[in-house]
Amino acid sequence: MRVGLALSQYGAFARREAVIEVARAAEDLGFDGLWTGDRILDPVNPRDRYPGTADGRMPAEYTTFLDPLTVLTAAAAVTERVRLGTSTLNAPWYSPVLLARTLTSLDVLSEGRLDVGLGLGWSSDEYAAAGVPWAGRGARLEEIIDVLERIWTDDPVTYESGSFSVPASRIEPKPVQRPRPPIYLGGYSSAALDRIGRRADGWLAAGVPLPVLTPMWDAVRRAAEKAGRDPDSLRMMLRMNPRITDEPAAADLVPRAGTIEQIAEYARSTGAYEVFADFQQTTADLPRMLDLAARFREAMA
Repeated sequence: MRVGLALSQYGAFARREAVIEVARAAEDLGFDGLWTGDRILDPVNPRDRYPGTADGRMPAEYTTFLDPLTVLTAAAAVTERVRLGTSTLNAPWYSPVLLARTLTSLDVLSEGRLDVGLGLGWSSDEYAAAGVPWAGRGARLEEIIDVLERIWTDDPVTYESGSFSVPASRIEPKPVQRPRPPIYLGGYSSAALDRIGRRADGWLAAGVPLPVLTPMWDAVRRAAEKAGRDPDSLRMMLRMNPRITDEPAAADLVPRAGTIEQIAEYARSTGAYEVFADFQQTTADLPRMLDLAARFREAMA
């Protein structure tokens, strides 16, 4: 099982020193991946409930958020081995041609270490701010995947659909990873799980109790098989956002809360290809965050 770490990006860690130190520490500690998320605002009067908390509000730390791909580029400059991924990049907010250019640049500059994680997000306020319609976002995501794959594999490239148009063009460079970087998709609805099985190299899952996680993964595998794909070729990449406690948490709170040992035990039980932890909601202190990362890596050894 591969073990990853969320890269410093938001709250008290949205600063250069934290990004560089955590990236270097991840490499030195033997982590396999560094991961970033995607937020553009914290609405004062949100239209939608945040799905990750009991009260439906975003964590206070999310008010301050660095750009996910810029942060990964900074990490690429100070690392040589660890892979660099997005979990998740809310693809419908972006022009697919410009997104392809940025992702390709990151794959080139990191010498082929990029994992592309895409999703839809959950906030209609963010869609409004990005100037993108909330309706039809699933279809838009599939078209964006189409454009990315064309740009990464075809020469010359041409694409025409209801939303996007690419005239016959040569678009270089191509990614280092051939035929393209891995594409992972997030989501939990039946439509999202079906899309993952049909289109993706794997599922960007969140840390939820196993009785919830396992049936969703089974649905992804069934969708892959129905699409004529080998379900064993898909990978589960599992993100955990725990609040680390000194005393063991109740079993029904894990992995949202618990000791390092509880979080590691849960991670091992999931059968994921890679598990990665985000400690930015446990502490605002960089040395403590680095200590938590080291303890988690040791617990997963």
